[in-house]
Amino acid sequence: MPPPVQASPGLLAQWSGSLTSQFSVARQTMGEKATDMLTQAMGLLGVPYRRGGSSEETGFDCSGFVRHMYEKSFGRVLPRRANEQAKATETIDREALKPGDLVFFNTMKRAFSHVGIYMGDGKFIHAPRAGKSIRVDDMRSAYWQKRFNGARRVQPGADPDGATPASR
Repeated sequence: MPPPVQASPGLLAQWSGSLTSQFSVARQTMGEKATDMLTQAMGLLGVPYRRGGSSEETGFDCSGFVRHMYEKSFGRVLPRRANEQAKATETIDREALKPGDLVFFNTMKRAFSHVGIYMGDGKFIHAPRAGKSIRVDDMRSAYWQKRFNGARRVQPGADPDGATPASR
């Protein structure tokens, strides 16, 4: 198996300034685990998109990336598909978004066909599409605004249908 792709120091430095404040917000709103999740997610910048992918070594698709990060950081196993992740989590208003929440988009002419992890300040991290790599995008861009389907929150300690503790 090839080694995981690591983000270049320049790429990480590009985001470090604004992310410091976003991580501070995450720590205050969701705690240390959310901050750790976002830090770990940033470490995967540059890992290639792979349809059906769910590992750091071979790549991720959008829902595989989200599932991996929640299992690794919170011990929560979310459903495998983006639309199933939307059903298994709590609906929240866009204005209520906090770092670590999930954001969903219609990118394939069907609702909830794409998912990413909200980072704060309008930014989210995701595995975009074939030929691309995990990256941070701004939800306020025209492309993402037009396709936004909604925001969801994984409730810690709760056991929504389809999202289970990893220890089970």
